Amino acid sequence: MATLDGSGVLVTGGGSGIGEGCALALAHDGAVVTICGRTVDKLEAAAARIRDAVPGAGVHVIGADVTDEAQVAAAVAKAVGEAGRLHGVVASAGGSLHLGPLHLADVEAVRATLDLNIVGTFLTLKCATPALVESQGSFVGVSSHAGLDSFRFMGAYGAAKAGLDHLLKVAADELGPSRVRVNSIRPGIIDNELMSAITQGGPVMDSYLAEIPLHRAGTVDEVGALARFLVGPESSYITGQNISIDGGQSLRKGADYGAFAEGAYGSDPAWSLVVEPGTGGTA
Repeated sequence: MATLDGSGVLVTGGGSGIGEGCALALAHDGAVVTICGRTVDKLEAAAARIRDAVPGAGVHVIGADVTDEAQVAAAVAKAVGEAGRLHGVVASAGGSLHLGPLHLADVEAVRATLDLNIVGTFLTLKCATPALVESQGSFVGVSSHAGLDSFRFMGAYGAAKAGLDHLLKVAADELGPSRVRVNSIRPGIIDNELMSAITQGGPVMDSYLAEIPLHRAGTVDEVGALARFLVGPESSYITGQNISIDGGQSLRKGADYGAFAEGAYGSDPAWSLVVEPGTGGTA
């Protein structure tokens, strides 16, 4: 595969999990990587781990909340300044502020989930576009299998990721004449520190494995390799795609987060509305 030596890449949410894995894959291939996130200490620790794994790696850090346009603009400017040009963006910042039945959801938690995933990705795209047009670069959004299929009790997160996917398809159509490529990737269950409560085992992980043809969780390295491919020149004719990396789970159906949701909402009388008849629970 062609090298990324000297290519400037911004990775949002780069302080842990998939974002850090993407930054590592890019740095390993010679990219000058700037990672951003809300907690600078986490970013510095991630940068140190990347430098340990890739001696001499160009890894830079800037604190930024992706829902704040001025902070995102500053992160883009930092990435451009460190490398001279911005060749790629991996928008990995995201997450869910709500887990549970939609009819019991706190409206502010739902708004915050949509804001983080959709608006945060939109602002990253908006601020990065002028630099990506100059380099004819690549924008990669990190979505989720939850944006494709129903994952019980992850409705706000799934809606946010579905919105992210559609947003980036439209952006790919709009920016095609400028030779900017825009894609998203849809990870399934990925074994990292953020998902350890699931991947260490239990009914939620069982519901994943029952629907994954490869019958295992994915790794951060596998997602990072896909992001690196989409940033790199090998994917020069790929745009407007939402690419699943989920062990084949999207061939079947989503997972059931009922075991977690029941712990938070099981004492609420309205919980009975989501209980499967005759089971006494959600499974």
